[in-house]
Amino acid sequence: MSTETIIEFISSYGYWIIFLFLFFGIVGIPAPEESLLFLIGVLIGNHKLSFAESAVCAEAGVLLGMLSAYWIGKKAGTPFLKKYGRYIGITEKRWNTAQKKYLENHRFMIFAGFYMPGIRQISPYFAGISKVPFHQYLLYSAAGSLSWVLPIIAAGYFAGSLFDINPEYVPYLGIVLLFVFVIYMLFKYAKNKFK
Repeated sequence: MSTETIIEFISSYGYWIIFLFLFFGIVGIPAPEESLLFLIGVLIGNHKLSFAESAVCAEAGVLLGMLSAYWIGKKAGTPFLKKYGRYIGITEKRWNTAQKKYLENHRFMIFAGFYMPGIRQISPYFAGISKVPFHQYLLYSAAGSLSWVLPIIAAGYFAGSLFDINPEYVPYLGIVLLFVFVIYMLFKYAKNKFK
């Protein structure tokens, strides 16, 4: 999607389009969230968007996406896994092992999971299915989302202010970050395999 298209969407529908993109990106519909946040920062630096409105809509989209995924996991996750888990390789034994590991690290996974593509989409469902207390989940989700949304927007803003960044190339940032993440995970897997 081009920068002009995003600006046209925002002009036509308001800043709620930022909210929708990030909301659906969190609940699991593929969207390059980091690229979008960075692009928002660049556009703020180029005086095409308002910082306050963009940041509020981005944070609201991310946080409400996290809360929605948590409630879906809490209400529908266990019946879904019991009915369809075997078709995707999730046996009761595997689920119990995964749930135990998740609960040992759930605070970290909720807070820092925003920086890990895929984990940020899966973690809220896991938290809901695993019955992480809502007040605890809300606290770590809010802190994690703020520590993810605002720095990436700020990085885009400062990079756009310091350098002449063509907004057309910003969406490729998500591809680069995904590539780096996949390489890191493969390296970590290989290191653990050869120990």
